[in-house]
Amino acid sequence: MEYISAFVVGGIICVIGQILIDTTKLTPGRILVAFVTIGAICGAFGWYDKLIEIGGAGATIPLPSFGNALAKAAIKEVKEIGFWGAFTGGIKGGAAGITASIFFGYLASLIFNPKTKK
Repeated sequence: MEYISAFVVGGIICVIGQILIDTTKLTPGRILVAFVTIGAICGAFGWYDKLIEIGGAGATIPLPSFGNALAKAAIKEVKEIGFWGAFTGGIKGGAAGITASIFFGYLASLIFNPKTKK
């Protein structure tokens, strides 16, 4: 049952992204930022944790989970060191994701020819 719920939750997130790509003039970069921002907002309110309980890996792998991780790390850091934690917490919490996105983004730019939407 865990596999099915992970597939459904992850699939719904991906379908939303695909619908945005197909039906709007939003660029993939803007959709990415929107997903991360929505994940951060949901994480700040604790809603994304409930989605993770339901969807497991289907909710932890897609982009909103990265926003959730940033929000949780920033909140934790603010509780520990105060105001400056809002700036340092997200960096500490998202360091692995940031590094991976830079590396794989660069790798993809070497392999593929990016095109803009018209």
